[in-house]
Amino acid sequence: MKNNSDKGANDYLSAKLRNLPALPGVYQFKDSKGKLLYIGKAKSLRDRVRSYFQSRQQSTRLSVMIKKISDVEIITTDNEVEALILELNLIQEHKPRYNVNLKDDKSYPYIVITNEPFPRVFPTRKKRNDGSRYFGPYTDVKNMRYALKSVRDIFAIRSCKLNLTEESIAAGKFKVCLDYHINKCDGPCEGFQSREDYNNMIDQVAKLLNGKTNQLLREMKNLMNEHAERMEFEKAAKLRDKIEAIEVYSSRQKMVDEEINDRDIFAIEREDNDACGMVLKIRDGKVIGKSHYMLTNILEESNDNITEKFLSSYYTKSDYIPDQIYLEEQLENQNTLLEWLSKKKNSKVEFVIPRIGEKAKLVFMVKKNARLMLDELQLTKLKREFIPHSVEALKRDLRLDKLPKRIECYDISHTQGTDSVASMVVFIDGKPKKSDYRKFKLYNVMNQTGMPDDFLSMREVIYRRFRKIAERSYTTDAEIKSDESFGSPPDLIVVDGGKGQLSSAVKVMSDIGLSNIPVIGLAKRLEEVYLPGNSEPQSIPHMSSGLKLLQRLRDEAHRFAVTFHRALREKRTLTTELKEIPGIGEATAKKLLIEFGSVDKIKQIIKSNFDIIERSAGKKTAANLKEYFQ
Repeated sequence: MKNNSDKGANDYLSAKLRNLPALPGVYQFKDSKGKLLYIGKAKSLRDRVRSYFQSRQQSTRLSVMIKKISDVEIITTDNEVEALILELNLIQEHKPRYNVNLKDDKSYPYIVITNEPFPRVFPTRKKRNDGSRYFGPYTDVKNMRYALKSVRDIFAIRSCKLNLTEESIAAGKFKVCLDYHINKCDGPCEGFQSREDYNNMIDQVAKLLNGKTNQLLREMKNLMNEHAERMEFEKAAKLRDKIEAIEVYSSRQKMVDEEINDRDIFAIEREDNDACGMVLKIRDGKVIGKSHYMLTNILEESNDNITEKFLSSYYTKSDYIPDQIYLEEQLENQNTLLEWLSKKKNSKVEFVIPRIGEKAKLVFMVKKNARLMLDELQLTKLKREFIPHSVEALKRDLRLDKLPKRIECYDISHTQGTDSVASMVVFIDGKPKKSDYRKFKLYNVMNQTGMPDDFLSMREVIYRRFRKIAERSYTTDAEIKSDESFGSPPDLIVVDGGKGQLSSAVKVMSDIGLSNIPVIGLAKRLEEVYLPGNSEPQSIPHMSSGLKLLQRLRDEAHRFAVTFHRALREKRTLTTELKEIPGIGEATAKKLLIEFGSVDKIKQIIKSNFDIIERSAGKKTAANLKEYFQ
């Protein structure tokens, strides 16, 4: 390797990295077989591409990808907007393994207005790049059917599949059908309706489907008044009926904003390697629909990058861009996206990040809906796989050989070395199994200087837990089954603490011959996961459900240990207080606590029913208690 800055690349790749231009463009990583691994864009190709090989701490998935890179190809562009468009097209065409993958469920239908001289309007589940206009997708098929029925009831759109051209119509090739006679079509096939009039009607249909009902109603009312002034009362009456029908259709749409603006509201929810992007479409202040998209391969991606990919992919396919786009947070490449969207729309587009008020509530509502959809996806996965996703994620994050179906977590609790206890909690398939929990009173808790030693305590509890398992490894299966709950070895051991506690546990497991069971440490301060033999913490994405499972384990072990410790300390404190009373020894104090439960209850009974104390403890002891407390 000649260039240290490009560590990890081969000589051929290193030469390419050294000669990268500082220009905007798109880069493509390939493996040794020429297969595309990743496609990305950059403001400066030199800085962005080299950064992959210069970073010391990479996520697990990214480090795996980098090891596979054997070649990089670049395409320079004039600016960042061109790079963004090129990146989107290349990702859509090649779908590289390590890119964020946006899945818009192809089962959702659209309403299409065909690209023909006399366009047709019908539902479809396939989007073709043929110049037709698509509206949707409709995640609720009932809404799509209602919108389509309303369009057909209000407008006289042809339902035939005839290839209508001005030449074929002039040649008289077609005859009107039943729709013409029942006033469902105005007969363009025989020339009874001009192409201009028909396409004006189609433009009105597009406005209705886009939610531009206010604008459409204004135009139609003006036209109705013009017909009335010219005494064309039949045409005015037809327009009046259409206006009434459109008003009924518009009244069914939920009003969410008094401002008559067009806006799309975006929100993202993520968990592990999946995310759900939700967009709520508002036109003229009314909700006309919502769409959700599932994104995969997002584990190491930032929220900023996921939102950017979602936005750019969505508007690449969308035929309409509103004036305002609501987001949860500012985006790093916001200016580039705005420039691209404004050029695509041919007018200014604005990003809005609301913090308070009704607009912020709208963003929160969309985010809540995204969470519901993501939960539904995760539930579907669980039903299909029968293994909790968090367990699989933990196996992946820690690079374990097998699924950690049984996990045990240990925690130490004490007060300056007194009443030292340890807890053992057990999770099976990602859920707590409380019947297998165990509590330990600890004895070896002080080091040679007389100070509390958590490392010594951890060695004690690990030894006491696994000593019998180590001994039983040389016995028969029948003997092991005699104590299934405590005799079952875990697939993973988690100790609450950093490198010191981990080393103590690993040393004991090695000494008793059970070094084949994986052990990890989870430090509280920065939620860092330590593996044996590694001085640096393991890199696990903070959004991974595997890490969340470890945190739940640690919190449960801490709760269980603290509860046991407090119970012991309280019992010891109360017993000590009774022993301070003249004439009451340790045996009498324990007897009183067992019978009456607490010192407070003894005080109450002395005041209200002193005879009970005399009968239970004797007159002399009762008198001593009364004198002490009163």
